[in-house]
This record gives sequence, C-alpha cells and structure tokens, in this order.
Amino acid sequence: MSSENSQQQQTAAGASPAQGDSSSQKVPLPLPAPEAGDTTQLPVGGDGVKLDHLGPLVVNEDGTMSRIANWAEMAEIERQNTLRVLGKRNKLRLDALKAKAAQTTQQGGGE
Repeated sequence: MSSENSQQQQTAAGASPAQGDSSSQKVPLPLPAPEAGDTTQLPVGGDGVKLDHLGPLVVNEDGTMSRIANWAEMAEIERQNTLRVLGKRNKLRLDALKAKAAQTTQQGGGE
C-alpha cells in the first residue's frame, strides 16, 4: 500500500514540473459552442440584410469605421440631423483618405 502511495506521489511529482513549464505558456480555453437559438446565419451571396437599427457608419479620420452608440435612443429629428452631418463629413473624410492613398501609390510607384 505504501508502494502505491509512493508511486502516486512520484507520478504527481513527475507531472508537476511539466505542468509548471506549461503554466508560463498558457493556452486560452476555447469558447463554448453557441446555442442554436442565439446564432444568425447569413448565406454568402444571398439577399441583402438591412441593419438600420444599428445606425449609420461613421468614417473616422484614420479610415476605421464605427457606429453611433445611442442611435436607438435618438429622436427622429436627431437621427435626421445626424444623417445630414454624417453624410457630409463621411464624404469629406473618404475623399481625403482616397487622395492620401493615391498620393502614397504615386510615391511608391515613382521609386
């Protein structure tokens, strides 16, 4: 019986250094599988999907895009004004980004 305990202790002692080495390189656990009711499937090449409830896309100066966080809480007049301002600002920012990209391309091609 004591030999069984000593074997178990040796096995545990032998396994702990390996576990100690791997603890410095921890691998994150995978996410749980989504439940069937929580997923939305969109067929590629299928019908378009409207995301109006999320609000308009905002083009940031660095080219990234975001959305207005409180779009759902805005009154209709606020939404109209926001769309008007965003439309103009997004166009200006996109034009500036395109011009910058064209300038970068021309500089890269001339070398």
